[in-house]
Amino acid sequence: MSETAQLKRTAVQIRRDIVRMVHAVQSGHPGGSLGCADIFTALYFEHMDLKGTSFNLNGEGEDLFFLSNGHISPVWYATLARKGFFEVSELNTFRKINSRLQGHPATEEGLEGIRIASGSLGQGLSAASGAALTKKLNNDDKLVYVLMGDGEQQEGQIWEAAMFAAHHKIDNLIGIIDWNNRQIDGDVEDIMSLNDLRAKYESFGWDVLEMNGNDMVEVLKVLKKAKAAAGHQKPIMILAKTEMGQGVDFMMRSHAWHGIAPSDDQLEQALLQLEETLGDY
Repeated sequence: MSETAQLKRTAVQIRRDIVRMVHAVQSGHPGGSLGCADIFTALYFEHMDLKGTSFNLNGEGEDLFFLSNGHISPVWYATLARKGFFEVSELNTFRKINSRLQGHPATEEGLEGIRIASGSLGQGLSAASGAALTKKLNNDDKLVYVLMGDGEQQEGQIWEAAMFAAHHKIDNLIGIIDWNNRQIDGDVEDIMSLNDLRAKYESFGWDVLEMNGNDMVEVLKVLKKAKAAAGHQKPIMILAKTEMGQGVDFMMRSHAWHGIAPSDDQLEQALLQLEETLGDY
C-alpha cells in the first residue's frame, strides 16, 4: 500500500471516530470536522515535524499546531488519539463530565497536544502569530500552523493579527482556512460575504496558496509548497476548499450539520459509507 493510500485510510477512520463520538453524546460539531479530516491527517501523519508523541506546552524544536475554530474538536481529538498522543479508547469520554475531551479544546485538563483553549472565534491567528514570533526570537527554525474557519474571517481580530504577522515578517507561520462556505446560520456568502479572500490576504502582505482540502494528493503537495515558501519574509495562508460533512453524503452540501448529532439510523448509514480501516474504539 502506498503512503498516500495509507493516509487516505487513516482519514476515513478519523471520520468514523468523529461520527461515533458526536452520536454517543448527541452533541458536537460533525460537519466541519468531517470536512477537515484530510488536512489533519496530512499534517499529523506526514507533514509536521513533531517530537514523536512526547508533549510539552513550550513545543521547542518542533512544529506547532493551533486550532482556532475549536468547535471542530472531534477531528483534532481523533487525530491526536490515532497518532498516539493518548489512548484511542479515551475518545469514548468526548463531551462527558470530567472528560479531558471537552466540546471545545481546553488546557486545564492537561490533554496532550493542546496548547491553548479555543472556540471563541477569531483568536487563533493571534496566538499562532505570537508562538511563531517567539520561535524566531529563540532561533527555533520550526514552523507554526493554525487552522481557521471561513466564517471566522468575519471577526475583526483576524485582520489585526494578519497585519501584525505581515508587519513583523513572521515567515514561519502557515495559516489554513477551512473554505467550505458554510457557517452555523447558512452560507458564508449570505451571512457576510468575504468577497475576494485571496486578494485580501495578499493585500495584507501574505503569500497565498489554494488547494482542494479533500484531495489528499493535493493537500500534501500544497503543504509541501507552503513549507518551501517559509523563510521568505512573508507569512503564508492556504485557502483550503472543503465540503462540510465530507464522506457522509447526507451531511454534505448544507450548513445543517454544523452542530447537530446523527440519530442511531443516521450513524449506521454514515458508518456504512466510511469503511473501517484501523479498528474502532
